[in-house]
Amino acid sequence: MSTPVQDRPLEEPVAVGELIDSHVHLNFDSYTEDLDAVAQRWRERGIRQLVHSCCSPMEFPELQAVADRYPEVFLAVGLHPLEVEHWVPEMTQTIQTLAHEDPRVVAIGETGLDFYKAEATTIERQYEAFRAQLQIARTLDRAVIIHCRDAAEATRKILDEQDPSHELRIVMHCWSGTPEETRWFVERGCWVSFSGIVTFKSAKTVQASVAEVPGDRILVETDCPFLSPVPKRGKRNEPAHVAYVADKVAELRGISRADLAQQTTANARQLFRLPLPQTAVPSG
Repeated sequence: MSTPVQDRPLEEPVAVGELIDSHVHLNFDSYTEDLDAVAQRWRERGIRQLVHSCCSPMEFPELQAVADRYPEVFLAVGLHPLEVEHWVPEMTQTIQTLAHEDPRVVAIGETGLDFYKAEATTIERQYEAFRAQLQIARTLDRAVIIHCRDAAEATRKILDEQDPSHELRIVMHCWSGTPEETRWFVERGCWVSFSGIVTFKSAKTVQASVAEVPGDRILVETDCPFLSPVPKRGKRNEPAHVAYVADKVAELRGISRADLAQQTTANARQLFRLPLPQTAVPSG
């Protein structure tokens, strides 16, 4: 029988069975000196597969180098909405070619809309880049990783316009929307991924949104090196810490950590069409 998460100490969770960290950024400079040690820790915690998101196609060779070192890492390629000053229409072909040529690419993104930090002059370019990347995902039959900050209504309108039949496989990553916004995206068939934000005391809205996501649509992620969960808040985040996110989500849903791990792992494999992992992951 699984032990409920609330009956185990949060401070140092043991491995929870298979987990998938559905959104990482391991090519950042903060990992330059100790990435092998970071990988050893995620393997010890039972993180069997990871999806490495992309902020710009210019960094894609760095992502490939990470995946070359760690075979459990799968890739996305795309342009982040806060990088749209680099957007030109020709980038559509660049992203499509990179995604087509590397079989480890399981998603397009992260793409989407961010109105929190964006200057007004970039909004139209965000729309253009978002629409183009949705079309790439449709053409190549890849999942879409959506970044959505202060832009839920606009994101919904773009999806209704570009994907009226709800054919795309979409994940709302690092989700911080309201329960009502969560229902919008769940009703159109999106997956919803929760990050370390869900562990913050002040994140009552995000915690309330956890209950709105069906068991077959929920994911967990770190978005590392950002948003380290409690009790690691304020430190560099890393994939091993997705166990803390899983613990909190399980607690909020009133299920065991084992059940939450089983659900989120199955969901990530379905969304990204990930292969079953190797029986034993190399130690790196």
